[in-house]
Amino acid sequence: MQKGDGGLEDVKRGSRRPDLKAISEMMRTNTVLYPDKMFGHIPGVDVGFQFYSRAEMVAIGFHSHWLNGIDYMGQTYKKKDKYKHYTFPLAVAIVLSGIYEDDQDNSDEVVYTGQGGNDLLGNKKQISDQVMKRGNLALKHSMEESVPVRVIRGHASQNSYCGKLYTYDGLYKVINCWDEFGASGFKVFKYRLKRIDGQPTLISNQVRYVRAEVPRSLSELQGLICEDISGGQENIPIPATNSVDDPPFAPTGFSYQNYMQVAEGIVIPEDSKGCTCNGMCVDPNVCACAKLNGSDFPYVRRDGGRLIEAKAVVIECGPKCGCGPACVNRTSQKGLKYRLEVFRTPSKGWAVRSWDFIPSGATVCEYFGRLMRTKELEKENVPENNFIFEIDCLQTMKGLDGREMRSGNVPLPLGVHLDRVENQNPDGTPEFCIDAGQIGGVARFINHSCEPNLFVQCVLSSHHDIRLARIVLFAADNIPPMQELTYDYGYALDSVVVDGIVKKMPCYCGARECRKRLY
Repeated sequence: MQKGDGGLEDVKRGSRRPDLKAISEMMRTNTVLYPDKMFGHIPGVDVGFQFYSRAEMVAIGFHSHWLNGIDYMGQTYKKKDKYKHYTFPLAVAIVLSGIYEDDQDNSDEVVYTGQGGNDLLGNKKQISDQVMKRGNLALKHSMEESVPVRVIRGHASQNSYCGKLYTYDGLYKVINCWDEFGASGFKVFKYRLKRIDGQPTLISNQVRYVRAEVPRSLSELQGLICEDISGGQENIPIPATNSVDDPPFAPTGFSYQNYMQVAEGIVIPEDSKGCTCNGMCVDPNVCACAKLNGSDFPYVRRDGGRLIEAKAVVIECGPKCGCGPACVNRTSQKGLKYRLEVFRTPSKGWAVRSWDFIPSGATVCEYFGRLMRTKELEKENVPENNFIFEIDCLQTMKGLDGREMRSGNVPLPLGVHLDRVENQNPDGTPEFCIDAGQIGGVARFINHSCEPNLFVQCVLSSHHDIRLARIVLFAADNIPPMQELTYDYGYALDSVVVDGIVKKMPCYCGARECRKRLY
Protein backbone atom coordinates (compact mmCIF):
# COMPACT_ATOMS: atom_id res chain seq x y z
CA MET A 1 0.00 0.00 0.00
CA GLN A 2 1.25 3.46 -0.81
CA LYS A 3 1.68 5.92 1.98
CA GLY A 4 -0.95 8.53 2.66
CA ASP A 5 -3.95 6.84 1.00
CA GLY A 6 -6.03 6.59 4.14
CA GLY A 7 -5.67 2.83 4.58
CA LEU A 8 -4.85 0.69 7.59
CA GLU A 9 -1.13 1.43 7.32
CA ASP A 10 -1.87 5.09 7.95
CA VAL A 11 -3.42 4.24 11.30
CA LYS A 12 -0.53 2.08 12.40
CA ARG A 13 2.13 4.69 11.68
CA GLY A 14 0.16 7.73 12.80
CA SER A 15 -1.98 8.96 9.96
CA ARG A 16 -1.03 12.09 8.07
CA ARG A 17 -4.70 12.82 7.48
CA PRO A 18 -5.70 15.61 9.87
CA ASP A 19 -9.31 14.40 10.16
CA LEU A 20 -8.21 11.00 11.51
CA LYS A 21 -5.82 12.69 13.94
CA ALA A 22 -8.67 14.94 15.08
CA ILE A 23 -11.13 12.14 15.83
CA SER A 24 -8.45 10.16 17.62
CA GLU A 25 -7.87 13.14 19.89
CA MET A 26 -11.63 13.69 20.35
CA MET A 27 -12.12 10.08 21.43
CA ARG A 28 -9.14 10.29 23.76
CA THR A 29 -10.44 13.46 25.41
CA ASN A 30 -14.09 12.28 25.37
CA THR A 31 -15.25 15.27 23.30
CA VAL A 32 -17.33 13.36 20.75
CA LEU A 33 -20.76 15.03 20.59
CA TYR A 34 -22.76 11.86 21.33
CA PRO A 35 -20.26 9.37 22.81
CA ASP A 36 -22.97 6.91 23.88
CA LYS A 37 -24.47 4.93 21.02
CA MET A 38 -28.23 5.02 20.47
CA PHE A 39 -30.91 3.56 18.24
CA GLY A 40 -32.78 5.62 15.67
CA HIS A 41 -32.12 9.17 14.54
CA ILE A 42 -29.39 11.30 16.08
CA PRO A 43 -30.55 14.79 17.19
CA GLY A 44 -29.65 17.43 14.60
CA VAL A 45 -28.97 14.98 11.76
CA ASP A 46 -31.97 14.83 9.43
CA VAL A 47 -32.48 12.39 6.59
CA GLY A 48 -30.52 13.72 3.62
CA PHE A 49 -27.73 15.22 5.74
CA GLN A 50 -24.36 14.80 4.03
CA PHE A 51 -20.90 14.23 5.48
CA TYR A 52 -17.65 14.92 3.62
CA SER A 53 -15.83 12.08 5.34
CA ARG A 54 -16.50 9.23 7.74
CA ALA A 55 -14.43 11.09 10.29
CA GLU A 56 -17.18 13.71 10.50
CA MET A 57 -19.64 10.97 11.45
CA VAL A 58 -17.29 9.72 14.14
CA ALA A 59 -16.89 13.25 15.56
CA ILE A 60 -20.59 13.52 16.40
CA GLY A 61 -21.18 9.85 17.26
CA PHE A 62 -23.36 9.17 14.21
CA HIS A 63 -21.24 6.17 13.19
CA SER A 64 -18.32 5.50 15.50
CA HIS A 65 -15.98 3.66 13.09
CA TRP A 66 -14.07 5.45 10.33
CA LEU A 67 -13.35 2.10 8.59
CA ASN A 68 -15.80 -0.62 9.70
CA GLY A 69 -19.15 -0.75 7.92
CA ILE A 70 -21.21 -1.86 10.95
CA ASP A 71 -21.48 0.24 14.09
CA TYR A 72 -22.94 -1.62 17.07
CA MET A 73 -23.55 -1.47 20.81
CA GLY A 74 -21.49 -4.00 22.74
CA GLN A 75 -22.15 -6.00 25.91
CA THR A 76 -21.38 -3.02 28.19
CA TYR A 77 -24.76 -1.49 27.28
CA LYS A 78 -26.48 -4.45 28.94
CA LYS A 79 -25.56 -2.88 32.30
CA LYS A 80 -27.83 0.13 31.63
CA ASP A 81 -31.38 -0.24 32.90
CA LYS A 82 -33.05 0.97 29.69
CA TYR A 83 -31.27 -1.73 27.70
CA LYS A 84 -31.47 -4.65 30.13
CA HIS A 85 -34.16 -6.44 28.12
CA TYR A 86 -32.15 -6.41 24.87
CA THR A 87 -29.74 -9.02 23.54
CA PHE A 88 -26.32 -7.64 22.66
CA PRO A 89 -24.46 -6.80 20.51
CA LEU A 90 -27.01 -4.67 18.61
CA ALA A 91 -26.35 -2.77 15.37
CA VAL A 92 -27.14 0.96 15.23
CA ALA A 93 -25.77 2.02 11.81
CA ILE A 94 -24.25 0.69 8.59
CA VAL A 95 -22.34 2.35 5.74
CA LEU A 96 -22.93 1.24 2.14
CA SER A 97 -20.01 2.22 -0.07
CA GLY A 98 -19.33 -0.72 -2.36
CA ILE A 99 -16.58 -2.41 -0.36
CA TYR A 100 -18.13 -5.89 -0.44
CA GLU A 101 -18.60 -7.53 -3.83
CA ASP A 102 -21.84 -9.25 -2.73
CA ASP A 103 -23.66 -6.09 -1.63
CA GLN A 104 -26.82 -5.12 -3.49
CA ASP A 105 -28.55 -1.78 -3.07
CA ASN A 106 -32.04 -1.24 -4.47
CA SER A 107 -32.63 2.01 -2.58
CA ASP A 108 -35.65 1.19 -0.37
CA GLU A 109 -34.44 -2.36 0.12
CA VAL A 110 -30.85 -3.45 0.68
CA VAL A 111 -29.08 -6.80 0.66
CA TYR A 112 -26.09 -6.07 2.87
CA THR A 113 -23.04 -8.31 3.24
CA GLY A 114 -21.69 -8.84 6.74
CA GLN A 115 -18.16 -7.95 7.79
CA GLY A 116 -14.95 -9.93 7.73
CA GLY A 117 -12.96 -11.96 5.24
CA ASN A 118 -12.55 -9.07 2.80
CA ASP A 119 -9.19 -8.07 1.31
CA LEU A 120 -9.40 -4.41 2.28
CA LEU A 121 -5.75 -3.79 1.39
CA GLY A 122 -5.91 -5.47 -2.01
CA ASN A 123 -8.59 -5.93 -4.65
CA LYS A 124 -11.49 -5.75 -2.16
CA LYS A 125 -12.45 -9.37 -2.92
CA GLN A 126 -13.63 -11.90 -0.34
CA ILE A 127 -10.65 -14.10 0.66
CA SER A 128 -12.04 -16.11 3.61
CA ASP A 129 -15.27 -17.16 5.30
CA GLN A 130 -17.13 -14.74 7.53
CA VAL A 131 -17.86 -15.54 11.18
CA MET A 132 -21.08 -14.87 13.09
CA LYS A 133 -19.70 -12.46 15.68
CA ARG A 134 -19.31 -8.72 16.33
CA GLY A 135 -21.13 -6.68 13.68
CA ASN A 136 -22.58 -9.74 11.96
CA LEU A 137 -24.13 -10.95 15.20
CA ALA A 138 -25.27 -7.40 15.97
CA LEU A 139 -27.28 -7.17 12.74
CA LYS A 140 -28.84 -10.57 13.46
CA HIS A 141 -29.87 -9.38 16.93
CA SER A 142 -31.25 -6.15 15.44
CA MET A 143 -33.55 -8.28 13.28
CA GLU A 144 -34.66 -10.38 16.25
CA GLU A 145 -35.20 -7.33 18.47
CA SER A 146 -36.80 -5.27 15.64
CA VAL A 147 -34.36 -2.40 16.26
CA PRO A 148 -34.01 0.26 13.52
CA VAL A 149 -30.63 0.74 11.85
CA ARG A 150 -29.31 4.00 10.38
CA VAL A 151 -28.21 3.59 6.75
CA ILE A 152 -25.54 5.84 5.24
CA ARG A 153 -24.52 5.66 1.59
CA GLY A 154 -21.12 6.73 0.30
CA HIS A 155 -20.62 7.97 -3.27
CA ALA A 156 -17.57 9.15 -5.15
CA SER A 157 -17.35 12.95 -5.04
CA GLN A 158 -14.77 15.40 -6.32
CA ASN A 159 -16.01 17.97 -3.82
CA SER A 160 -14.89 15.93 -0.81
CA TYR A 161 -11.30 15.93 0.35
CA CYS A 162 -11.50 12.18 0.99
CA GLY A 163 -13.00 11.48 -2.44
CA LYS A 164 -16.42 10.43 -1.14
CA LEU A 165 -19.63 12.05 0.04
CA TYR A 166 -21.77 10.25 2.64
CA THR A 167 -25.54 10.72 2.78
CA TYR A 168 -27.82 9.72 5.65
CA ASP A 169 -30.72 7.93 3.99
CA GLY A 170 -32.84 7.15 7.05
CA LEU A 171 -33.85 4.21 9.22
CA TYR A 172 -34.16 0.63 7.97
CA LYS A 173 -35.31 -2.60 9.62
CA VAL A 174 -33.43 -5.88 9.20
CA ILE A 175 -36.13 -8.25 7.93
CA ASN A 176 -34.11 -11.35 7.07
CA CYS A 177 -30.63 -12.84 7.37
CA TRP A 178 -28.93 -15.92 5.98
CA ASP A 179 -25.54 -17.26 4.94
CA GLU A 180 -24.44 -18.30 1.46
CA PHE A 181 -21.35 -18.72 -0.66
CA GLY A 182 -20.55 -15.36 -2.24
CA ALA A 183 -19.19 -14.38 -5.64
CA SER A 184 -15.64 -15.42 -4.66
CA GLY A 185 -16.71 -18.79 -3.22
CA PHE A 186 -16.45 -17.98 0.50
CA LYS A 187 -19.24 -18.04 3.06
CA VAL A 188 -20.76 -14.63 3.73
CA PHE A 189 -23.67 -13.47 5.85
CA LYS A 190 -26.44 -11.56 4.08
CA TYR A 191 -28.95 -9.18 5.63
CA ARG A 192 -32.02 -7.82 3.91
CA LEU A 193 -32.97 -4.36 5.19
CA LYS A 194 -36.15 -2.52 4.26
CA ARG A 195 -36.60 1.23 4.64
CA ILE A 196 -39.15 2.28 7.25
CA ASP A 197 -42.16 4.04 5.72
CA GLY A 198 -43.02 7.69 6.32
CA GLN A 199 -39.50 9.12 5.95
CA PRO A 200 -38.36 11.83 3.53
CA THR A 201 -37.63 10.71 -0.04
CA LEU A 202 -34.21 9.25 -0.71
CA ILE A 203 -31.79 11.61 -2.44
CA SER A 204 -29.04 9.05 -3.06
CA ASN A 205 -29.48 8.06 -6.70
CA GLN A 206 -27.07 5.14 -6.84
CA VAL A 207 -29.08 2.00 -7.46
CA ARG A 208 -26.55 -0.67 -6.70
CA TYR A 209 -22.92 -0.71 -5.65
CA VAL A 210 -20.54 -2.93 -7.57
CA ARG A 211 -17.44 -0.71 -7.32
CA ALA A 212 -17.88 0.23 -11.02
CA GLU A 213 -17.31 -3.44 -11.88
CA VAL A 214 -19.68 -5.72 -13.76
CA PRO A 215 -19.96 -9.50 -13.53
CA ARG A 216 -17.30 -11.27 -15.55
CA SER A 217 -19.80 -13.99 -16.34
CA LEU A 218 -23.49 -14.69 -15.80
CA SER A 219 -22.57 -17.13 -13.02
CA GLU A 220 -21.43 -14.14 -10.91
CA LEU A 221 -24.69 -12.27 -11.42
CA GLN A 222 -26.72 -12.14 -8.21
CA GLY A 223 -30.36 -13.22 -8.50
CA LEU A 224 -30.12 -14.38 -12.12
CA ILE A 225 -33.47 -15.75 -13.30
CA CYS A 226 -33.10 -15.48 -17.09
CA GLU A 227 -29.91 -15.39 -19.15
CA ASP A 228 -31.48 -13.51 -22.08
CA ILE A 229 -35.02 -12.16 -22.03
CA SER A 230 -34.73 -11.36 -25.74
CA GLY A 231 -34.37 -15.03 -26.58
CA GLY A 232 -31.49 -14.28 -28.92
CA GLN A 233 -33.27 -11.50 -30.81
CA GLU A 234 -30.75 -8.86 -29.77
CA ASN A 235 -27.08 -8.90 -30.77
CA ILE A 236 -26.24 -8.65 -27.05
CA PRO A 237 -28.02 -10.91 -24.49
CA ILE A 238 -30.14 -9.13 -21.86
CA PRO A 239 -30.11 -11.02 -18.53
CA ALA A 240 -32.84 -10.55 -15.93
CA THR A 241 -32.23 -10.65 -12.16
CA ASN A 242 -34.52 -10.69 -9.16
CA SER A 243 -33.08 -10.37 -5.65
CA VAL A 244 -36.27 -8.85 -4.26
CA ASP A 245 -38.95 -11.52 -4.40
CA ASP A 246 -38.92 -14.83 -2.55
CA PRO A 247 -39.16 -17.02 -4.50
CA PRO A 248 -37.77 -14.94 -7.39
CA PHE A 249 -39.61 -14.83 -10.70
CA ALA A 250 -38.90 -13.55 -14.20
CA PRO A 251 -40.83 -10.88 -16.14
CA THR A 252 -44.10 -12.38 -17.37
CA GLY A 253 -47.19 -11.36 -19.35
CA PHE A 254 -45.37 -10.22 -22.50
CA SER A 255 -43.46 -11.52 -25.50
CA TYR A 256 -40.09 -9.98 -26.37
CA GLN A 257 -39.94 -8.34 -29.78
CA ASN A 258 -37.24 -6.08 -31.21
CA TYR A 259 -39.28 -4.72 -34.12
CA MET A 260 -42.53 -2.85 -34.56
CA GLN A 261 -45.74 -4.80 -35.09
CA VAL A 262 -48.27 -2.82 -37.13
CA ALA A 263 -51.95 -3.04 -36.20
CA GLU A 264 -54.52 -3.91 -38.83
CA GLY A 265 -55.64 -0.95 -40.92
CA ILE A 266 -52.46 1.12 -40.58
CA VAL A 267 -50.55 1.69 -43.80
CA ILE A 268 -46.85 2.50 -43.47
CA PRO A 269 -45.72 5.08 -46.09
CA GLU A 270 -43.41 4.01 -48.88
CA ASP A 271 -39.68 4.37 -48.35
CA SER A 272 -38.40 7.88 -49.05
CA LYS A 273 -36.08 8.50 -51.98
CA GLY A 274 -33.08 9.21 -49.77
CA CYS A 275 -29.59 10.51 -50.54
CA THR A 276 -27.19 9.50 -53.31
CA CYS A 277 -24.06 9.39 -51.15
CA ASN A 278 -21.67 6.50 -51.69
CA GLY A 279 -20.53 4.38 -48.73
CA MET A 280 -20.58 7.10 -46.07
CA CYS A 281 -22.34 10.45 -45.87
CA VAL A 282 -19.60 13.04 -45.32
CA ASP A 283 -20.67 16.32 -46.95
CA PRO A 284 -23.83 17.93 -45.46
CA ASN A 285 -24.07 20.23 -48.47
CA VAL A 286 -24.42 17.20 -50.75
CA CYS A 287 -26.30 14.66 -48.62
CA ALA A 288 -30.06 15.06 -49.14
CA CYS A 289 -30.78 13.68 -45.64
CA ALA A 290 -28.38 16.16 -44.03
CA LYS A 291 -30.19 18.97 -45.82
CA LEU A 292 -33.43 17.85 -44.17
CA ASN A 293 -31.63 18.19 -40.82
CA GLY A 294 -30.85 21.85 -41.46
CA SER A 295 -27.89 21.12 -43.75
CA ASP A 296 -25.98 19.35 -41.03
CA PHE A 297 -25.52 15.84 -39.64
CA PRO A 298 -27.24 15.30 -36.28
CA TYR A 299 -24.54 12.90 -35.08
CA VAL A 300 -20.82 13.05 -34.45
CA ARG A 301 -18.81 9.90 -35.20
CA ARG A 302 -17.27 9.61 -31.75
CA ASP A 303 -18.12 6.43 -29.78
CA GLY A 304 -19.98 4.92 -32.69
CA GLY A 305 -22.22 7.95 -33.21
CA ARG A 306 -23.53 10.44 -30.65
CA LEU A 307 -26.42 12.86 -31.05
CA ILE A 308 -25.19 16.44 -30.78
CA GLU A 309 -28.41 17.78 -29.25
CA ALA A 310 -32.02 16.78 -28.72
CA LYS A 311 -34.18 17.85 -31.66
CA ALA A 312 -37.86 17.88 -32.42
CA VAL A 313 -37.10 15.29 -35.10
CA VAL A 314 -33.95 13.62 -36.43
CA ILE A 315 -33.93 12.47 -40.04
CA GLU A 316 -31.66 9.53 -40.74
CA CYS A 317 -30.65 7.81 -43.94
CA GLY A 318 -33.00 5.05 -45.00
CA PRO A 319 -33.37 1.93 -47.18
CA LYS A 320 -33.13 3.80 -50.49
CA CYS A 321 -30.10 5.90 -49.56
CA GLY A 322 -26.83 5.25 -51.37
CA CYS A 323 -24.74 5.04 -48.19
CA GLY A 324 -24.03 1.78 -46.40
CA PRO A 325 -25.01 0.46 -42.94
CA ALA A 326 -21.84 1.94 -41.36
CA CYS A 327 -22.97 5.52 -42.14
CA VAL A 328 -23.07 7.66 -39.00
CA ASN A 329 -26.46 8.99 -40.06
CA ARG A 330 -27.92 5.53 -39.34
CA THR A 331 -26.78 5.52 -35.72
CA SER A 332 -30.12 4.59 -34.11
CA GLN A 333 -30.69 1.70 -36.54
CA LYS A 334 -27.71 -0.41 -35.44
CA GLY A 335 -29.27 -2.25 -32.51
CA LEU A 336 -28.00 -2.49 -28.95
CA LYS A 337 -24.43 -1.34 -28.31
CA TYR A 338 -24.38 -1.61 -24.52
CA ARG A 339 -24.84 -4.55 -22.20
CA LEU A 340 -28.18 -4.06 -20.47
CA GLU A 341 -29.75 -5.89 -17.54
CA VAL A 342 -33.40 -6.00 -16.48
CA PHE A 343 -33.65 -6.15 -12.68
CA ARG A 344 -36.39 -6.20 -10.06
CA THR A 345 -36.87 -3.26 -7.67
CA PRO A 346 -38.81 -3.23 -4.38
CA SER A 347 -41.20 -0.38 -5.27
CA LYS A 348 -41.01 0.27 -9.02
CA GLY A 349 -41.35 -3.21 -10.48
CA TRP A 350 -38.81 -4.03 -13.18
CA ALA A 351 -36.04 -1.64 -14.21
CA VAL A 352 -33.04 -1.48 -16.54
CA ARG A 353 -29.37 -0.70 -16.00
CA SER A 354 -26.28 -0.85 -18.20
CA TRP A 355 -23.13 -2.78 -17.39
CA ASP A 356 -21.19 -0.37 -19.58
CA PHE A 357 -20.41 3.32 -19.40
CA ILE A 358 -22.78 5.16 -21.76
CA PRO A 359 -21.53 8.50 -23.12
CA SER A 360 -23.81 11.49 -23.45
CA GLY A 361 -25.76 11.50 -26.72
CA ALA A 362 -25.37 7.77 -27.36
CA THR A 363 -28.28 5.64 -28.55
CA VAL A 364 -29.53 3.26 -25.86
CA CYS A 365 -32.56 1.50 -27.35
CA GLU A 366 -35.78 1.96 -29.32
CA TYR A 367 -39.31 1.67 -27.94
CA PHE A 368 -40.91 -1.31 -29.72
CA GLY A 369 -44.41 -2.71 -29.45
CA ARG A 370 -47.61 -2.65 -31.46
CA LEU A 371 -48.14 0.45 -33.58
CA MET A 372 -51.82 1.40 -33.38
CA ARG A 373 -54.23 4.33 -33.50
CA THR A 374 -54.65 6.05 -30.15
CA LYS A 375 -58.44 6.11 -30.43
CA GLU A 376 -58.43 2.32 -30.63
CA LEU A 377 -57.11 2.05 -27.06
CA GLU A 378 -60.59 2.35 -25.55
CA LYS A 379 -61.75 -0.62 -27.61
CA GLU A 380 -58.89 -2.74 -26.28
CA ASN A 381 -60.44 -2.66 -22.78
CA VAL A 382 -57.13 -3.55 -21.12
CA PRO A 383 -57.08 -2.30 -17.49
CA GLU A 384 -54.01 -0.47 -16.16
CA ASN A 385 -51.93 -0.68 -19.34
CA ASN A 386 -48.91 1.44 -18.38
CA PHE A 387 -46.93 0.61 -21.52
CA ILE A 388 -48.58 3.03 -23.96
CA PHE A 389 -46.22 5.49 -25.66
CA GLU A 390 -47.92 8.21 -27.68
CA ILE A 391 -45.96 9.31 -30.74
CA ASP A 392 -46.03 12.99 -29.85
CA CYS A 393 -43.33 14.32 -32.19
CA LEU A 394 -45.70 16.92 -33.57
CA GLN A 395 -46.85 18.02 -30.11
CA THR A 396 -43.22 18.56 -29.13
CA MET A 397 -42.50 20.58 -32.26
CA LYS A 398 -45.50 22.82 -31.67
CA GLY A 399 -45.25 22.98 -27.87
CA LEU A 400 -48.74 21.52 -27.46
CA ASP A 401 -50.24 20.11 -24.23
CA GLY A 402 -47.52 21.63 -22.07
CA ARG A 403 -44.63 20.01 -23.96
CA GLU A 404 -41.39 21.96 -24.08
CA MET A 405 -40.30 22.95 -27.59
CA ARG A 406 -36.74 21.91 -28.40
CA SER A 407 -34.01 24.01 -29.90
CA GLY A 408 -32.48 23.05 -33.19
CA ASN A 409 -35.83 22.44 -34.91
CA VAL A 410 -35.59 21.85 -38.63
CA PRO A 411 -38.14 22.31 -41.41
CA LEU A 412 -40.52 19.41 -41.75
CA PRO A 413 -39.79 16.97 -44.57
CA LEU A 414 -41.77 17.34 -47.76
CA GLY A 415 -45.25 15.87 -47.69
CA VAL A 416 -46.06 16.71 -44.06
CA HIS A 417 -48.71 19.37 -43.50
CA LEU A 418 -49.00 20.55 -39.90
CA ASP A 419 -52.59 21.76 -40.14
CA ARG A 420 -53.75 18.47 -41.54
CA VAL A 421 -51.87 16.45 -38.90
CA GLU A 422 -53.02 18.59 -35.97
CA ASN A 423 -56.65 17.94 -36.73
CA GLN A 424 -56.43 14.15 -36.78
CA ASN A 425 -57.70 13.76 -33.18
CA PRO A 426 -60.21 16.38 -31.96
CA ASP A 427 -58.93 16.17 -28.37
CA GLY A 428 -55.39 17.06 -29.47
CA THR A 429 -53.87 13.68 -28.59
CA PRO A 430 -51.40 12.11 -31.01
CA GLU A 431 -53.02 10.00 -33.70
CA PHE A 432 -50.72 7.02 -33.23
CA CYS A 433 -49.15 5.25 -30.27
CA ILE A 434 -47.02 2.23 -29.43
CA ASP A 435 -48.52 -0.39 -27.12
CA ALA A 436 -45.80 -2.46 -25.43
CA GLY A 437 -48.14 -4.12 -22.93
CA GLN A 438 -48.11 -7.59 -24.46
CA ILE A 439 -45.19 -7.36 -26.89
CA GLY A 440 -42.14 -5.14 -26.79
CA GLY A 441 -38.39 -4.75 -26.30
CA VAL A 442 -36.16 -3.81 -23.39
CA ALA A 443 -37.35 -0.17 -23.41
CA ARG A 444 -40.72 -1.23 -21.94
CA PHE A 445 -38.90 -1.94 -18.63
CA ILE A 446 -37.25 1.50 -18.32
CA ASN A 447 -38.79 3.50 -15.48
CA HIS A 448 -39.80 7.14 -15.15
CA SER A 449 -37.71 9.68 -13.28
CA CYS A 450 -38.31 13.35 -12.59
CA GLU A 451 -34.55 13.81 -13.12
CA PRO A 452 -33.84 11.24 -15.86
CA ASN A 453 -30.57 10.25 -17.50
CA LEU A 454 -32.20 9.44 -20.87
CA PHE A 455 -34.31 11.54 -23.24
CA VAL A 456 -36.84 10.65 -25.91
CA GLN A 457 -36.02 11.45 -29.52
CA CYS A 458 -38.35 11.12 -32.52
CA VAL A 459 -36.48 9.69 -35.52
CA LEU A 460 -37.50 9.36 -39.18
CA SER A 461 -35.53 6.94 -41.34
CA SER A 462 -37.43 4.79 -43.84
CA HIS A 463 -40.21 7.37 -44.43
CA HIS A 464 -40.94 10.98 -43.51
CA ASP A 465 -44.40 10.76 -41.91
CA ILE A 466 -43.91 12.49 -38.59
CA ARG A 467 -47.07 10.91 -37.15
CA LEU A 468 -45.35 7.50 -37.35
CA ALA A 469 -41.88 8.52 -36.16
CA ARG A 470 -39.66 6.00 -34.40
CA ILE A 471 -39.21 6.53 -30.64
CA VAL A 472 -35.56 6.22 -29.60
CA LEU A 473 -33.99 6.73 -26.16
CA PHE A 474 -30.64 8.55 -25.94
CA ALA A 475 -28.28 9.24 -23.03
CA ALA A 476 -28.89 12.73 -21.64
CA ASP A 477 -25.57 12.70 -19.78
CA ASN A 478 -22.62 10.41 -19.19
CA ILE A 479 -24.07 7.38 -17.40
CA PRO A 480 -21.73 5.28 -15.20
CA PRO A 481 -22.03 1.49 -15.14
CA MET A 482 -24.80 -0.14 -13.07
CA GLN A 483 -26.87 3.04 -12.70
CA GLU A 484 -30.58 2.65 -13.40
CA LEU A 485 -31.68 4.03 -16.78
CA THR A 486 -34.69 6.36 -16.68
CA TYR A 487 -36.59 8.87 -18.80
CA ASP A 488 -39.40 11.33 -18.13
CA TYR A 489 -42.74 9.78 -19.06
CA GLY A 490 -44.04 13.28 -19.72
CA TYR A 491 -47.38 13.03 -17.95
CA ALA A 492 -49.07 16.25 -16.85
CA LEU A 493 -50.58 16.10 -13.38
CA ASP A 494 -54.31 15.26 -13.38
CA SER A 495 -54.11 14.37 -17.06
CA VAL A 496 -55.24 10.75 -16.68
CA VAL A 497 -59.03 10.58 -16.43
CA VAL A 498 -60.99 7.32 -16.44
CA ASP A 499 -64.78 7.42 -16.47
CA GLY A 500 -64.68 11.07 -15.40
CA ILE A 501 -62.42 10.34 -12.41
CA VAL A 502 -58.89 11.77 -12.23
CA LYS A 503 -56.41 8.98 -11.62
CA LYS A 504 -53.36 9.64 -9.47
CA MET A 505 -50.20 7.54 -9.34
CA PRO A 506 -47.39 8.21 -6.84
CA CYS A 507 -43.85 8.58 -8.13
CA TYR A 508 -41.07 6.54 -6.54
CA CYS A 509 -38.15 7.82 -8.63
CA GLY A 510 -36.33 9.22 -5.58
CA ALA A 511 -35.00 12.30 -7.41
CA ARG A 512 -34.19 15.38 -5.35
CA GLU A 513 -36.80 17.39 -7.27
CA CYS A 514 -39.35 14.58 -7.54
CA ARG A 515 -42.88 15.77 -8.35
CA LYS A 516 -44.24 13.07 -5.96
CA ARG A 517 -46.75 11.97 -8.58
CA LEU A 518 -46.32 10.35 -11.96
CA TYR A 519 -49.69 11.77 -13.07
